[in-house]
Amino acid sequence: MSILVIGGAGYIGSHTTLTLKERGYQPIVFDSLELGHRKVIEILDVPFVHGDYGDLGALNRTIKKYDVDAVMHFGAYASVGDSVVDPAKYYESNIGRGLVLLRAVLDNGIKNFIFSSSAATYGEPQIVPIPENHPQKTTNPYGETKLMFERILRDYDHAFGLKSVSLRYFNAAGADAEGRLGEDHTPELHILPLVIDAALGRRPDIKVFGTDWDTRDGSCLRDFVHVYDLADAHIRALEYLKKGGSTTAYNLGNSYGTTVLEAIAAVEKVSGKKVTVVPAPRRPGDPGRLAASCDRIREELGWDPKYPDIETIIAHAYKWRESHPNGYNS
Repeated sequence: MSILVIGGAGYIGSHTTLTLKERGYQPIVFDSLELGHRKVIEILDVPFVHGDYGDLGALNRTIKKYDVDAVMHFGAYASVGDSVVDPAKYYESNIGRGLVLLRAVLDNGIKNFIFSSSAATYGEPQIVPIPENHPQKTTNPYGETKLMFERILRDYDHAFGLKSVSLRYFNAAGADAEGRLGEDHTPELHILPLVIDAALGRRPDIKVFGTDWDTRDGSCLRDFVHVYDLADAHIRALEYLKKGGSTTAYNLGNSYGTTVLEAIAAVEKVSGKKVTVVPAPRRPGDPGRLAASCDRIREELGWDPKYPDIETIIAHAYKWRESHPNGYNS
């Protein structure tokens, strides 16, 4: 099977591409390299098309050339704070370009689509762990674009028979266990890479935004899920659709949740180095607690995280980040 991976040179897309290849699929990476990395393409050694997923002609040519069977869509802007500052950028890209991608999918008779969604569609949780039937009330434009695209996919199923699975990530983390791929964003906004950089002496400290949340230690609670386990879930979702599965959505997390202070302590344990913590005010829009109920995907797709332990997740991320001081440009 030929799988078109939109955004396959990025963090989660690259790990999924590698996993697809190792399991006997033929992934084709389609990436503008605005946020992805050309070095990733060299490492993956798979067909690559340098293009914008808002370019209908480039998409049609690629799909025809490689006889694409299904699409995995990772290509979107994904910063909550940035989306508040510049919502137009998010709606124009995540929705506007996404609609062009769906036009190419329909024009070429593709029937299976895996969408990279987000826990941001839930907004402030009423129940923790959060089940899939939790109300979806987003609090920022980024989450709104993810929720809107999920609704579009449901409409496209009803109208055109396009079957899809939306995978709602919680906090993606970790790196390839063999050290081939890792997390490299500019700027880096994710908490674990920032804490690891503090342990490695690449930044002076780590700010903890809010110390009075209703959690075990007053810091935010987050659900970190290994990027390999995310990749595995994408392939299980694809196989589910190929067997005739219906359009649906699943959460992806580890359910138990780790506070920011617990994550910092785990980095210190893995690295053997001290991290300087600076208390800071809460950030607007930050939920205090986020953890996923993943019972549905376990029961229906047999998904069971291979790396659920936070220290293992950190150890893999630390190994890659320590050996790549300048990311993929090291």
